[in-house]
Amino acid sequence: MKKTIKLRKLVVLLVVITMLSTIAFGCKSDDTDDENVLTVGVLGPMTGPGAHVGEQFKAVCEMEFEKIDYKVGPYKIKLKYIDDESNPEKATRTYEEAIVKDKIQCGILGWNSEVSLAVMDVVAKYQIPHFYSLSTTKVINEKALSDPDKYKVYVAKWWASPGKTMMGYAEAINLAIENGTWSPNKKVLGVYGVDNDWGRDFGEEAIKVFKDYGWEIVGPEFTPMGETDFYPLLKKFKDNGATLLIGTCADPAAVSSFCKQADELGVPAIRILDGLGWFGDWYQLTGDSANYVLDLIPQWTKPEAKEFRDNFKDRFGYEPGPSNAGLAYDAVCFFIENLQDCYDKYGKLDKETLLKYATEEVQTGKVSFTNGILMDEYVFTDETWPDPEVGVTKYFIPVIQYFEGKGTVIWPEEYKQADIVVPDYAK
Repeated sequence: MKKTIKLRKLVVLLVVITMLSTIAFGCKSDDTDDENVLTVGVLGPMTGPGAHVGEQFKAVCEMEFEKIDYKVGPYKIKLKYIDDESNPEKATRTYEEAIVKDKIQCGILGWNSEVSLAVMDVVAKYQIPHFYSLSTTKVINEKALSDPDKYKVYVAKWWASPGKTMMGYAEAINLAIENGTWSPNKKVLGVYGVDNDWGRDFGEEAIKVFKDYGWEIVGPEFTPMGETDFYPLLKKFKDNGATLLIGTCADPAAVSSFCKQADELGVPAIRILDGLGWFGDWYQLTGDSANYVLDLIPQWTKPEAKEFRDNFKDRFGYEPGPSNAGLAYDAVCFFIENLQDCYDKYGKLDKETLLKYATEEVQTGKVSFTNGILMDEYVFTDETWPDPEVGVTKYFIPVIQYFEGKGTVIWPEEYKQADIVVPDYAK
């Protein structure tokens, strides 16, 4: 009887040991799985006035990370979408929450310049490398260069500052005047824009560049994001004899309103609306009021670009914008290459190894991206950081003119598809 009891106790003990061992090994396995997850924050305006951009960011990430089955080496890639709502205060709060609560180890993308300026301090505080924001203002450059050691975590901008691309507009207009295509009765430039860091920066650079070409300036006139009443500023430009308008709008409603109201008031000026083509369905909003408008925007020229555009439209039901979905596609593809290269070099993916890779490989120009669908090469150097190197064979955006919803390249000469067409109202 005693032997039977002892035997039963031994069996129970063995069962308990087995269960504890199973639990222990199970816990160890779960911990290992946790260690092999890299959580990436995707920054963008998922809601609010810029939601059309965030929607395209999200779509691009889904398309590209699906191709690699959300894996790099042994790491499962988990995406955490960070909705900045085009609001700097909300952006810093949601980004910090993604770091603390969701344990993101790095970030990617971004659109609004004021949001990026605010987020720079968050990523610096937590040493979270943030890759390839599409924010453009030179104020980001000034902040980064004021303390490079602090802001090196803001890895690089995916869009060059306006001052580095503005010359395209000035040279296209000046060429039209020199060759007799356009003979304005006087050179008066009306400057307008959205009232944020990007819009103000763009306006300042326009004034600086066009003054060098002998233009008299009216403005600048800035309006809040989401503004749809442009009658007052357009009337001011018309009353002051503006023959050329240049500026920015940051959302579809503003773009549509500006174009239609300029037509309605009969403003006798060639119109430059930087960013009109950001919105894939812009022509449905503007109609023919956008005919003759000039823009500085990448084009779906490469076969790979057209394939991406068509695949995107087939999957999501609308045509993407090259300046948001197209550039984001190239940024995400390069980022995925960076992840693989970083893992191959260091055998680990976390914020430390990614920051090391960013500072030693990306920011020095040791690695570049030549498989993009829009640009020939994205490369960053000590001299250009945080901007990409700008040039015809590097990062380059042509000047186009719109007709019936399609863009025609009018500058530079080597890529020109046609001469600028001067509308009757501006002759």
